[in-house]
Amino acid sequence: MTLLQHELTDFKVNAFQNNEFHEVTKDDVLGHWSLFFFYPADFTFVCPTELEDLAENYAKFKEIGCEIYSVSCDTHFVHKAWHDANEKIAKIEYPMLADPTALLAKDLDTYNEADGVAERGDFIVSPEGKVVAYEVISSNVGRNAEELLRRVQASQFVYEHGDQVCPANWTPGEETIEPSLDLVGQL
Repeated sequence: MTLLQHELTDFKVNAFQNNEFHEVTKDDVLGHWSLFFFYPADFTFVCPTELEDLAENYAKFKEIGCEIYSVSCDTHFVHKAWHDANEKIAKIEYPMLADPTALLAKDLDTYNEADGVAERGDFIVSPEGKVVAYEVISSNVGRNAEELLRRVQASQFVYEHGDQVCPANWTPGEETIEPSLDLVGQL
């Protein structure tokens, strides 16, 4: 089963951001691009390297109108404790969503029931709240924020220019492909 075009279900979760707790709902993610970035757990080994990488690239995501939401099955209190204890996590300015009931992880099919954690999954969500791109990978392999940014940019481009597609390694400003009947067999 694919999650492409899956619409996020209604949700309300607690978040830790800028040294404060607040709620995030589905309504909060509508109207702009979003990257839901699932990771297994706070106080682990690979996760802080990924979250720090996102933190260091956060301004680039904001420049293109995309909010980052990191998500684990930890509570918002654990997010705060990790933020206070780890210099890499202290750099984070984007919302860290708490999903202790795995509502979001189950909705986006990243929940590992046997371990009670989310797998490493990233989901690019359109302003209408629909998944337009996603990837779920092994929990022992870290992801790259610059590649995620490129994928968001490509998703935004094809969203705005439905008559064109982006080739491998495409970045903004490079040539795209306008499919024609002659090219159908090459897609």
